[in-house]
Amino acid sequence: MTSAAFPGVAWSGHWIGPELPPEPEGQISFGGELTPHAFSRVHYRRSIEVDAVPETVPARLTADSRYVLHVNGVEVGRGPIRSQPRRLRYDQYDLAPFLRVGINTIAVLVTYYGRPNAFWQPAPAIGGLGTDALLVFEAALGDTVLTSDASWRVLRSPAWTTFAGESIDGVPVERLDARLLDPRWATTAFDDSEWAPATIVRTSHIGGFARSQPPTDPYGALLPRGIAALGGVTIEAPGLSDSSRRAKPTWSSTHPSKRVVEVLEAGGEAAPGILPVTAQLTPETVHHLSVDFGRIVAGYVELELTAPAGVEVELHYRELAYAPDAPMSAPNTGGAYITRGHDDRYTGLELNGLRYLHIVLHAPVAAEVTVAAARVHEYTYQWTGDAFFRSSDEELNALYTAGRRTVQLNSFDSFTDCPTREQRAWVGDGVVHQLVHLTTNSDWALARNYIALGDSPRPDHMLPMSVVGEIELHGAMTIPDWALHWVHGVYNLMMFEGVTDQLLAVLPTVEKVLRWYEPYVDEHGTISDVPEWNLVDWASVFSTGRSSILTALWARGLAEFGEISEVIGNAASARWARTRWDAARAGFEDFWDERRGTYIDHLLGGVPMAAASQAAGATAIVSGLAPRERWSRIIDAITDDRTLVVRSWIGGNDGGYDVQKMIEQSQGIQRIDWDAETEVVLTEPFYSYLVHDAVAAAGRAGDLTRLVRRWSVFLVDGYDTFGECWGWGTPVHGWSSTPTRDLVSYVLGIRPDAPGYSRVRIAPAPGGVAELEGRVPTPHGPVSAHLAGGVLTISSPVPVIVVDAAGDEHSLAAGEHRIHFG
Repeated sequence: MTSAAFPGVAWSGHWIGPELPPEPEGQISFGGELTPHAFSRVHYRRSIEVDAVPETVPARLTADSRYVLHVNGVEVGRGPIRSQPRRLRYDQYDLAPFLRVGINTIAVLVTYYGRPNAFWQPAPAIGGLGTDALLVFEAALGDTVLTSDASWRVLRSPAWTTFAGESIDGVPVERLDARLLDPRWATTAFDDSEWAPATIVRTSHIGGFARSQPPTDPYGALLPRGIAALGGVTIEAPGLSDSSRRAKPTWSSTHPSKRVVEVLEAGGEAAPGILPVTAQLTPETVHHLSVDFGRIVAGYVELELTAPAGVEVELHYRELAYAPDAPMSAPNTGGAYITRGHDDRYTGLELNGLRYLHIVLHAPVAAEVTVAAARVHEYTYQWTGDAFFRSSDEELNALYTAGRRTVQLNSFDSFTDCPTREQRAWVGDGVVHQLVHLTTNSDWALARNYIALGDSPRPDHMLPMSVVGEIELHGAMTIPDWALHWVHGVYNLMMFEGVTDQLLAVLPTVEKVLRWYEPYVDEHGTISDVPEWNLVDWASVFSTGRSSILTALWARGLAEFGEISEVIGNAASARWARTRWDAARAGFEDFWDERRGTYIDHLLGGVPMAAASQAAGATAIVSGLAPRERWSRIIDAITDDRTLVVRSWIGGNDGGYDVQKMIEQSQGIQRIDWDAETEVVLTEPFYSYLVHDAVAAAGRAGDLTRLVRRWSVFLVDGYDTFGECWGWGTPVHGWSSTPTRDLVSYVLGIRPDAPGYSRVRIAPAPGGVAELEGRVPTPHGPVSAHLAGGVLTISSPVPVIVVDAAGDEHSLAAGEHRIHFG
């Protein structure tokens, strides 16, 4: 990939490192012989003299694993964004605003994680690259090209360490000993003469020709970032819910979060306060501070304090208020800082989500410590444009806003499940985030990136359940149906953006994912006995044996792939998809329960099982396998509050995962503690996006103004985001945000009616709400609609299909229209 500032494929900058990696044994290496370096952070510096600052100074860089770029002590940016190592991304900046006449210093802090985590996996270690904290940099400074090379100075810092993660924790927990870090290291005032010169790192594998400038294996041709910069507001601590002196426990762990919990478990009377606060420490006591930010925030935690050298600061980040006996799935995130005795300011290098910040101060000797400030610099993907939704119903307005906030707190360099616990890029979850972005944000780059990042199949063509990280690296079992939601995301891109190069590039993966299921197609044309983890939803749904839900999810994918294939003129693939879909429709009739008016979950040994879920009925509709004349009856059956029950194979009564249920699930034990003959299992918030698709498809979109109100249960006690599940899980889970999309696409009723939004469909379904208004982004400009007093006002840059209150369709030209709405 090339840019105007840096033409061509090859880079001028060299890969540089703190030292040469060990040589593989033998002249011919096929990889895997070199052990990655342990976690470390490495400082790189280069000072230059500038006679005159050009108008622009384009620069680009990347690193393995992460970098923070400073110019003259000012942070310029962070990166690279998460990617598979052979698709490593770079970032480009204009350094001119940060430069000055005279001596300037470019300084880069590079983190190498060593072990795979939730958002990074090591590159294949072969031929010198892929095992350490490496950097490549180049900048066009007038007629001079400044490059990373042996003239840079380097120091592997002893100041940072990390703690081993546990269970499903995804975010590294870091410890900074500030006594080992000069705060001036990134400035021109710092003397780096005692640092070593950087080492140019070259490939040493056969065919690599000792190359040190990208493209090189294992990173290949470096790719541009592809998404906008992250950012956000700075949120100051609103006060202290506790500032109290407590007895120092006998620590059982060095982990900061565990140490804080030990202090909390010992108990003590809370004493609210405000910052700044001064604490008197003794060897026998600690001082505990707690901050409630009032809602979930996500970014970098920062503290300002004054203390003698050697004071230890333990940090623990919580999504929920502390309570004894926290569930197994509660996050163990936090950090630790040891004061240097001057210029003490802690700013986390790892992004965290939290509502509650707990700080424990302690020291081996008596010490006075003043904490002047505590804050979070939010660091999320930003919204652009003027999309909005408003109605005369404040509850609906709050739900729309909550969904946007929930998705934004899970929009970083990719879509994530939650900012507080894992930050993993799950292939299935992201389809909901994508739909919220497409309907509320004019910048669709992250919606595209969801598809690009997920396009990383295993050798058998199935997608990993989570991409970039330890899960993809190890290539173990996956959630096959998650890939089918990703397929739906590809279809979404076609409908919203049209036929693009990216769409064409991923279609082979779409087809291979769908063909992966072919060995599991039984003699009835339906899907049976699929191995691995067929999650479907956290609700208690059945996918064993002959599965109606997996069959219908697959059929939805077939139908959508077939439609895309027809649009691009791929008749052969369209014919294959249609043939498979037809066969599935014929066999699908075996799942119909005439008495209940919906579809059951599965058959075992050819025998229909009684259990019926919302998921089964809804997926039958969106796949088109259910005859259209049944659709309204199915919606009646699966949305009747009198027969709906909330059940989960995994969820516990303590707000987290139930370990015993998880064990039983692994052993194939699924306990039915509801009346499976008459009751219907409610989907959890994630799969509700598909249920609501079905409601709208059945001509019942007006029902959504009632159905989405269930999400109001999350908006209590200051929380303004949607939780993971009904009654348990994290309080900020991106996959739960379908009400925002629903209110825009189905209640206000604005959505694409043809690929690329070349025609828009506006079908308001107010469901008794007196007034609706909103605006949505399209590639051609915004579309807006306002419904009040029986009059629908429209503004659209593309032709419109309007569906009135009677269900009649009207074709209108692009422009502004004011029509009577039944």
